[in-house]
Amino acid sequence: MSVKPYSVVSLFAGAGGLDVGLEQAGFSTVAAVDHDPDCLRTLRQNQLAQLSDGSGRSYLAQANLLLKGVEDLTLSDLRPASVSPTWVPDLMAGGPPCQPFSSSGKMLSTDDPRGRLFEHFVRVAALLKPKVILFENVRGLVTARGPSGEPGEVLRMVKASFERIGYATNFALLNAADFGSPQRRIRCFLLATRCTALPEFPEPTHAESLGGGLFETLLPWVPLQDFLATRPAPSFAEFVRPSAKLEALLRDTPGGSGLKSAGAREATRPGGHWGYRQGTFVADLRQPARTVTGSASQDWLRLPDFSLRRLTLGECAGLQGFPDDWQFAGPVASRFKQVGNAVPSIFGRVLGRAITTALATSQRIRPESAPLPREFLSAVTYTKREQARNGASRVEVREKAQTLGAEIHKVKGYGSQKCASQKGSASQ
Repeated sequence: MSVKPYSVVSLFAGAGGLDVGLEQAGFSTVAAVDHDPDCLRTLRQNQLAQLSDGSGRSYLAQANLLLKGVEDLTLSDLRPASVSPTWVPDLMAGGPPCQPFSSSGKMLSTDDPRGRLFEHFVRVAALLKPKVILFENVRGLVTARGPSGEPGEVLRMVKASFERIGYATNFALLNAADFGSPQRRIRCFLLATRCTALPEFPEPTHAESLGGGLFETLLPWVPLQDFLATRPAPSFAEFVRPSAKLEALLRDTPGGSGLKSAGAREATRPGGHWGYRQGTFVADLRQPARTVTGSASQDWLRLPDFSLRRLTLGECAGLQGFPDDWQFAGPVASRFKQVGNAVPSIFGRVLGRAITTALATSQRIRPESAPLPREFLSAVTYTKREQARNGASRVEVREKAQTLGAEIHKVKGYGSQKCASQKGSASQ
């Protein structure tokens, strides 16, 4: 097996979104790892289909696809059989599960076992010693609380972990829409090196506002309606329509809005910290799509006849940058999850180009970590202030909810030894 000039080992590969972009940027995937059987089936069937990346190569053509948890990985799993013992990959890339830090989840941070998977990512990096590391996660990582409950602590833990194994670090928040994606998706990225200069993060090519000045050389964001116009019309079987009751509720809801949830009361928000109820948001066709989620309950599209339908699986995959002929394995819920959890390929493409440029031009040096971006520090400061104002009321609300849940649990007979024994006797 020949190893291409720019090789990448992909951890937490999922359905392959990041790998697609990196291969479009000139990388060759030598190993792709995920613990989800449906994800591995997705990667394998697209590898076997020999889908072209536009350069004459097939996606994942040289990749060893591994169904394995990152905590069980060894050096021999990831190193191609034909290379010398001193071989190291040009790049190791991946994003541990983001749910512990995501605002759409419970934000349990390191209390969730998945929140510590970055430690295994670091362990593998220490074994493999790649020239460059690309680490991806949700924006919530910037202010995530660690064991002491301090906002920003998890990010400092991540940074220190890589520095401890000899890597200098550089962080940034990037929005997919700023690089021509028809989706607004902001993610936190880390680039790290140990013996070459740190790659520069790419500059945006697109912007939301084009008011001259700084934005006069940038292209406008790509709106959802332009993206949809480039795609074939979905089949009728792909359409998901709202129930009559929901359609009536959404009839007067403008694009870019949805039905509001009540939200929990807080010290500074006595009326409740509301949000949009899941599955009730009507997309604004004049803007890039909102972040694609891992749920089948995607945003609604208002059609010319004023009826509604959801974004289809194929449209969501296209918003994430997957090739049109990319196939997803597993039941419908798993396919939506794979698409929603993927890293948009545009990030792999623009970051991959920045990394190959650095690898091609950089000499061996001892790099130094870049300071954390000012926007990171501002976000942490704001979170601390907001926690001081609303932290006590949130604890009170959470404790009341837990008490109520326990009472409901008890009334229903769950967790009661007496009820369990009685039910067991009756069943016998």
